[in-house]
Amino acid sequence: MVAEPDYLERILNARVYDVAIETPLDLAVNLSARVRNHIYLKREDTQPVFSFKLRGAYNMLANLPAAALERGVICASAGNHAQGVALSAQKLGVRAVIVMPSTTPRIKVDAVRARGGEVVLAGESFSDAYLHALELEKRDKLTFVHPYDHPDVIAGQGTIGMEILRQHSQPIHAVFCAIGGGGLISGVAAYVKRLRPETKVIGVETIDANAMNRSLAAGHPVVLEQVGLFADGTAVKRVGDETFRLCQQYVDEIIEVDNDAICASIKDVFEDTRSILEPSGALAVAGAKEYARLHKLHDKTLVAVASGANMNFDRLRFVAERAELGEQREAVLAVTIPEEPGSFRKFIQLLGKRDITEFNYRYADARQACIFVGVSVHNRADIARLVDLLERHGLPATDLTDNEMAKTHVRYMVGGHAPQAENEVLYRFTFPERPGALNDFLAQLRSQWNISLFHYRNHGADFGRVLAGMQVPPADQTHFAEFLRQLGYEYINETANPAYRMFLG
Repeated sequence: MVAEPDYLERILNARVYDVAIETPLDLAVNLSARVRNHIYLKREDTQPVFSFKLRGAYNMLANLPAAALERGVICASAGNHAQGVALSAQKLGVRAVIVMPSTTPRIKVDAVRARGGEVVLAGESFSDAYLHALELEKRDKLTFVHPYDHPDVIAGQGTIGMEILRQHSQPIHAVFCAIGGGGLISGVAAYVKRLRPETKVIGVETIDANAMNRSLAAGHPVVLEQVGLFADGTAVKRVGDETFRLCQQYVDEIIEVDNDAICASIKDVFEDTRSILEPSGALAVAGAKEYARLHKLHDKTLVAVASGANMNFDRLRFVAERAELGEQREAVLAVTIPEEPGSFRKFIQLLGKRDITEFNYRYADARQACIFVGVSVHNRADIARLVDLLERHGLPATDLTDNEMAKTHVRYMVGGHAPQAENEVLYRFTFPERPGALNDFLAQLRSQWNISLFHYRNHGADFGRVLAGMQVPPADQTHFAEFLRQLGYEYINETANPAYRMFLG
């Protein structure tokens, strides 16, 4: 029988600091105050390749026989592992072939090439790239560097656990690690549990990429048919055999979180550090928050490994849109009000001092109007109180905060042609964006003309932008012009805009 690796010895002897740094363990002051626990961030996002992957990759390469290094190494990756292998090989002066899917963003391809990696683009998915890498491994007699399922890789990642215990000598209630294939949490758990078995090690997965949680429940590694790709760094269909064994032995619990919770955690870390984590990098933070909520923890020390910051810039818009929802600071509601003058005003008055983050409406029925509205709230209970308030005043409301279709699609599709909205004119208004600015605008938009279209979304800009349609008979044009002048807001007449004619008029 082959003896199981002694991970304590392997981690203590791991060669990582030729290329990696000992990253800070920083207290997240603002987040800690809000969740009423002491949240520490292990800042792996500050590594030279902005990810912990460098540790395991270099440790494996540094432990290879000289003959294997001379032939060169190969890996398959579309992200952090690729950069870790490339930089490690560059440091050791060996050839590194990095097989990446042809769909990999150019910024990642360029980053690998800048570190000396020979990029081979193959297939459209990681699976395609992986199979091609295995073919090249055999053909060119290269050494395959696995992203997670190798003892030297696991030991390299385990140095994170070693640093955490050295940097924080006081009791730690739990350490949280994101799980993809399991290399990070396996190494951290193997070390932490040997020295401080009372400290819990908690894994964190997304609800749509939970291969380790399902595998532990089944008692053996399972293969997921598909995985969500938002947290692409942990989007793994099958965990490793060795990482599964270690997680069975050492991991106390696994928490699953959704994309909104990840977005909220990216914002949390930004507010404390001014750094932007990638989705997988913020996964442990989201898990720590959810674990503290579920277990009603207070004044406990929780450490979350901020595992990476290779964020795709085009994802920032999605993160900004969903962060408030994930933090339960915004509610999305569908509210039905009578289609008559004064209804908007009554609705706004019921909202009170709550900020409106979004307001979408299009005339569709002569009797009632259905409004898609976003409102700032304090917590989940505040949403229920708001819905109850509206219901008691005869305004039926549906909570859409957890409705994925509503948040992803419907909010952008409220509109369409409304031929029944006779004599409609369309105006675009701008006003300085500040708390309560939209409420003030709506309060002044009191008129005898029916509002037939309304769109507003707070994008964090310096000016708020509203598109509003009103039904103004030709005979009222002079009075309407005076109304606009007295309104006191900048405006542009968009009634002749071809986009309005084609899609809304």
